[in-house]
Amino acid sequence: MDTSSRRVVVTGLGAVASLGHEVDAFWAALLAGRSGVDRVSLFDPTPYASHVGAEVRGWDPADHMDPKEARRNDRYTHFGFVAAKQACRDAGLEMGREDPDRVGVMIGSGIGGMYTYESQLKVLAERGPRKVSPFTIPSLIGNMCSGLFAIELGARGPNFGVVSACATGTHALGEAAHAIRRGDVDVMVAGGSEAAITPFAYASFCAMKAMSTRNDEPRRASRPFDRGRDGFVMGEGAGVLVLESLEHARARGARIYCELAGYAATCDAYHITQPDPEGKGLSMAMRRALAAAGLEPTAIDYINAHGTSTPYNDKFETLAIKRVFGDHARRVAISSTKSMTGHLLGAAGGIESVICVRALAAQAIPPTINLEEPDPDCDLDYVPGQARELRLRAVLSNNLGFGGQNSSIVFRALEG
Repeated sequence: MDTSSRRVVVTGLGAVASLGHEVDAFWAALLAGRSGVDRVSLFDPTPYASHVGAEVRGWDPADHMDPKEARRNDRYTHFGFVAAKQACRDAGLEMGREDPDRVGVMIGSGIGGMYTYESQLKVLAERGPRKVSPFTIPSLIGNMCSGLFAIELGARGPNFGVVSACATGTHALGEAAHAIRRGDVDVMVAGGSEAAITPFAYASFCAMKAMSTRNDEPRRASRPFDRGRDGFVMGEGAGVLVLESLEHARARGARIYCELAGYAATCDAYHITQPDPEGKGLSMAMRRALAAAGLEPTAIDYINAHGTSTPYNDKFETLAIKRVFGDHARRVAISSTKSMTGHLLGAAGGIESVICVRALAAQAIPPTINLEEPDPDCDLDYVPGQARELRLRAVLSNNLGFGGQNSSIVFRALEG
C-alpha cells in the first residue's frame, strides 16, 4: 500500500495541568490570561533558590483510574493516563470496533517517575534494601505511561516512550504521525506527561541557575520575552492527542479538529544546555516542518513559542523565527503559554499542541502574560496581556530540549 500521501488528523484532546484537569476548563483559563503558578506546596521550598511552580492542585488519581493502579504508579503516569483517557473519550474511539494491532500509544516523558525515584531512595537509605517497593522500576521508567494505557485500551500497535528533554511531547506526536503515514497503524494516542516538582529536581535545576527566583510574586515569575525574565518556572501535567489517518477518521464518522500537517526534528550539535546562539537548529526544524506541510512561512498565522522565560531561549528563538519567516515574522502572532502553565518539560509539546488545536477550533490565541517591559532583542508580536481573536488557517509550535534537541510541528485547518 502506498502511504506516502496518507494524511494525519487530530480527533481527540486530553489535558491535565495547573489551570484545569480537563481541556475545556484549561482552555477557558488560558483565554482569561490566568496564571497557574503559585508557591510550591508539594514540599517545603524554603531551602531552595526557587519557591514557585505550576502544580496540579486538588488532584486525586483515584478519582480517574483504578485506585490500586494509582498506588502502583508514579504521578507522571497518572497525569498521562488520565489525559489519554480524556483524548480517547473526546475522539469517540471505541476499541470494540478497532483492530487492536492498528492502534498504538506513544506518550513520552522527559524525566519519568521522579517521585518514585526520590521516595524509594529515601526508603533505601532509612529502612534498607528489603523495604524498597517491587513496583519501583515499573513505576519510574519513562515508557510506563504508554505501556499502562495500552493495557487499559487494549492497543497492540507501536508503543514506547520518547525521551528528548523538553522536546519530548512534540517528538512523540511527530513520530506517531510518521507511524500512521507509513501505514503501520490507523490510530495513535500520543503526547507527553511530566511530574518533576520534587526536591531533587528543584535542587538540580536551581544548581544550574535555570529557574526563576521571583519568589515574592509567583504569578508574575514566568515572563517570556520580558526584559526582567530570570529563568523558567516548573510546571507539571500532561497533554495527549488522538491522531488518525484521514481515511480512518472519516470512515468511522469521527469529528475532526484539524490536520497534523508537518513535523521536523533537528539537533543543534552545539551545547548540552544552551541553544545555538544563531538559532540554526531550530530554524532548520521550522523550515523542514513547513516543507513537510507544503506551506510557505506566510501561511502561518500563529506560533506557540517554546518561550521558556530564560535569557537565552527567548532571545535565540526570536532570532530563529526572524530567520525563517523574514518580513512575515513581524506580522505573525506569537505567544508563550508557559507564562501561564509554567514549563512542563517533557509534557510541554503535548500540552502546547492541545493549545494549538483549540486555537484553530476557537479562532483565538491565548496571550503571553507578564510581558510588561519587552526585551529589545525580543521585538515581535507576542500577544501581550490579553487573548486575541484572529482568523487562523495554520499554526506552528516549537519545543527545544537539553542536548540540543529541536522540534517543530504544524497544524492546519482541514481542507479537501
